[in-house]
Amino acid sequence: MDPDLAAWIELSLVPGLGGRSLRSLLSVFGLPRHVFEASAAALARAVPDALARAILERDRGAAVERALAWASAPRHAVLTLADAAYPRQLLEIGDPPALLYVRGDPVYLSSTSLAIVGSRNATPQGVANARAFARALSSAGIVVVSGLALGIDSAAHRGGLEGEAGTIAVLGTGADVVYPRSNQALAEEIVARGALVSEFALGTPPLQANFPRRNRLISGLSRGCLVVEAAYPSGSMITARLAAEQGRDVFAIPGSIHSPLSKGCHALIKQGAKLVESAQDVLDELGVAGATHESGVSQPGGAELLTHMGFDPCDIDTLVARSGLTAEAVSAMLLQLELEGKVGSLSGGLYQRVS
Repeated sequence: MDPDLAAWIELSLVPGLGGRSLRSLLSVFGLPRHVFEASAAALARAVPDALARAILERDRGAAVERALAWASAPRHAVLTLADAAYPRQLLEIGDPPALLYVRGDPVYLSSTSLAIVGSRNATPQGVANARAFARALSSAGIVVVSGLALGIDSAAHRGGLEGEAGTIAVLGTGADVVYPRSNQALAEEIVARGALVSEFALGTPPLQANFPRRNRLISGLSRGCLVVEAAYPSGSMITARLAAEQGRDVFAIPGSIHSPLSKGCHALIKQGAKLVESAQDVLDELGVAGATHESGVSQPGGAELLTHMGFDPCDIDTLVARSGLTAEAVSAMLLQLELEGKVGSLSGGLYQRVS
């Protein structure tokens, strides 16, 4: 057993001890083991009395043993602020976590990376764009960072895995908990070619309050943040705000003026975010070599009906009016386009081109 790592883990498990108080203790006493060697009076000079008492209770041995056993498994690691492998870019943010639980390869955390975030309820076009941008950026050597949520996050991770650089998923749960469960297979792929990372103790369930907190790590690990689709307000807007506060670049893909999922991106662009239409736009802004020829935004096919559809969601009646075809012919063409993956169906009887 590594006594220093055990002390780090135990200190992080003290109830009510947030990051600021923990760092205050470290600034006074040095390493966590010195904190536990301090007297109650000395601790009370650094933190409130209630926290000092909680530190001295020392009833967290079983949880510490579980974390140490977890960390000893293959492709598992617990990084502390004192570790050389701790990502330097997180030291630049205002509230760096004392511990990072990592599944996969911790080296990814110190790579050149870009966050790609957006709506859980993304449109087919948004999903296609996120995946295409992520694939192009990964192919240019940029690790893709996102939050393992449904929609844009999942598409970004899949695109990152399709390129050479891989992907990082920052979790709002413990590193041993995959949420949503439907992304279990995706999470295992990320462990093989990237990293899952969490600041939360093992076993932490998907508590709503933890997800906005993890967003600062998504942006903090990254050179910039690309928002693909986002309502206003939304969690993706929080990530973009945190990125700007951390001195990271913020990028946004514009969309239809009629789509509520474009409102967030358009608001960011009005506030100074860089409007991008391709992965090359992002690479140029970052000054990263190895630019890709892939456009990023997926382009529509050449079917005549797609021309009449345009880029906004529309219903069959609208397509009938625009094309002059019968409703039966339009329905048949839409079915074929869906089977080819060029059109996606939305709620309310709407359709939208995908690629």
